[in-house]
Amino acid sequence: MALNLFSLLKRLPFIPEKKILEWYPPFFLMRVKVLEISNNGRLVRLKLPLNIFSKNMGDSMFGGYQAAVADPIAAIVCAKIFPGHEVWTRSQHIDFQHEGNSDLELRFEFPAEIEQQIKDDLTEKGRSTPRFEYGFYRKDGVRCSKIVNTVAIRPKGYQLHRENKKSGEVKKL
Repeated sequence: MALNLFSLLKRLPFIPEKKILEWYPPFFLMRVKVLEISNNGRLVRLKLPLNIFSKNMGDSMFGGYQAAVADPIAAIVCAKIFPGHEVWTRSQHIDFQHEGNSDLELRFEFPAEIEQQIKDDLTEKGRSTPRFEYGFYRKDGVRCSKIVNTVAIRPKGYQLHRENKKSGEVKKL
């Protein structure tokens, strides 16, 4: 249901891009605010507020909140830049480096070299699996969490198969 609502909002031309992202149901519930979207989505800055619901037992940002906000960003940007493809987060790793004891700012930038690599992959192989690195920063500018997010960009209708080498049977995954 949430994804359907998000897809519907994206198709309404009178709703600003910032609001569409803020109204994405998980972000709306976490009170995420869009600070900046520029360069056709290649630069995204979000504010994740530290509040009674987002604090862990140590009074810092709960890691699950960070994971939930970081998860879709690279995929959403890739889907915007490479329309006509299915895009999803393939994997995500978070290195919690410092305590997130303030509101956090997610900073995502889409490097030109990764964009070119994706274009080359799509031309040569019809699919791409880029890796992005971005992070959450405290109010004092310290990066508290390093995000490494791998995105799958596949042609529409792509089906992942795994072949059982012994029997030759192919299973959809």
